[in-house]
Amino acid sequence: MLLQIKDLNITHLKDLREILNGFSFTLNPGDKAVIIGEEGNGKSTLLKLIYDPKLVEDYAEYTGEIIRGGSMGYLAQELTQFQKQMTVYEFCSAWPAFFNLTPRALGDIASELGIRADTFYSDQKVGSLSGGEKVKLQLACILMERPDMLLLDEPSNDLDIDTLKWLEEFINSCGIPVLFVSHDETLIENTANVVIHLEQERRKTKSRWTVAKMPYAQYISERLSRLAHQEQIARKERSDYEKKMIKFRQIQSKVEHRQKTVSRADPHSGRLLKKKMKAVKSMGRRFEREHENMTQIPDVEEAIMLKFGDDIAVPSGKTILDFKLDRLSIEDRILSENIELFVSGRDKICIIGKNGIGKTTLLKKIAENLLARQDIKAAYMPQNYDDLLVADKTPVEFLSVTGEKDEITKIKTFLGSVKYTSDEMEHRISELSGGQKAKLLFLKMILDGCNVLILDEPTRNFSPLSNPVIRDVLKSFGGAIISVSHDRKYINEVCTKVLELTPNGLNEARI
Repeated sequence: MLLQIKDLNITHLKDLREILNGFSFTLNPGDKAVIIGEEGNGKSTLLKLIYDPKLVEDYAEYTGEIIRGGSMGYLAQELTQFQKQMTVYEFCSAWPAFFNLTPRALGDIASELGIRADTFYSDQKVGSLSGGEKVKLQLACILMERPDMLLLDEPSNDLDIDTLKWLEEFINSCGIPVLFVSHDETLIENTANVVIHLEQERRKTKSRWTVAKMPYAQYISERLSRLAHQEQIARKERSDYEKKMIKFRQIQSKVEHRQKTVSRADPHSGRLLKKKMKAVKSMGRRFEREHENMTQIPDVEEAIMLKFGDDIAVPSGKTILDFKLDRLSIEDRILSENIELFVSGRDKICIIGKNGIGKTTLLKKIAENLLARQDIKAAYMPQNYDDLLVADKTPVEFLSVTGEKDEITKIKTFLGSVKYTSDEMEHRISELSGGQKAKLLFLKMILDGCNVLILDEPTRNFSPLSNPVIRDVLKSFGGAIISVSHDRKYINEVCTKVLELTPNGLNEARI
């Protein structure tokens, strides 16, 4: 037993919301346990608390017991601003094991992760690395420490497809238990043998958790089947109950009517009716008890509700983008040359490529081109949400344009449709989870009536349960989409064309 949690309760300090109640779990050798749940349900909070309670003490409190039976390697979802300002060498130097390993050992770790051995000594700022390069650097430093177990918070974020496949193999073969959070359904399907599902019911007023020792696909299949069966039984019981109640009310009404009309000269009939009414009331109490003991209709978190207007569309022959770039570079480093991209009508383009090749940099240039256009309504969803969001504003303030009462009501209705509680609508954006921030950006696109979307990793912060909904929304979107993604389900289900960014430009690709 490397990790044991007993009767863990977690409460959010600001709104006193119950995040977890009575949670118990044991991480054993061989376990590859994934934590799933909707955005804001406490997945990252649970990982942080297990690793170091100080990481959550400013916004959550807990009771219960966490028994750690070995050393932990923890990969955070986000680097701090201080870490981003470090050079790569300074970042690595902060890990004690860095200076205890031979150059050959460091080279083996670099090779395993698909990075150059001299990367560890680079003067490049950590903040200037691509998203995938940041993840690889953190993983490399964690592996230097030789931990007994791994806690990984969104390790799949921003990894290229080849590295995602490597990560799957790494999780399956690393020889130590792994507890992780991920929104990548393919990764989860290919690795997890334990599922921890955190749910918030009744508009996030009651928490529920499930631990299932089975693969993810099996868990989802059995859960949906169980819920469907439970709902079928519950609805049949209610239908039968209503039929009984109709007959009961008819009998009750007849007896009451006869009691009112019985003659005082017929006391025998009066006594019989009184006795019958007593039996009717007894029957009513029995039906009430049956109603109380009925099978409950499943009370689960429903998928988020997002939808662009049916009027959002662009003509099939309209040129959305005719883009040419001789050279794509960062500082003095040339990433790619002779880039050409033509987009028209309802094209849904996905750009893939190795980490560090410049996909996000290219998408920013495309966004600058399209956002300036007057003949289309374009929106840009960056990889770093804080580039657009205002940390000190509330979600309502961010989405509001006029501040008028009707607009505020509409905004709150939209926020409610994507599972924001009334309290969360008044939280500062800086306090929201990555998934809640992503919802906010999607809502702004919808409210603004955008018909061209430039999306950098659009599904990266949505839960595995919400991602199918997001894919359906984007697949049915009547405008054009130009995106960067490594989400294999998104690429296969949504995109009409996949292009790989290489040193020699954009080339058609297959996944």
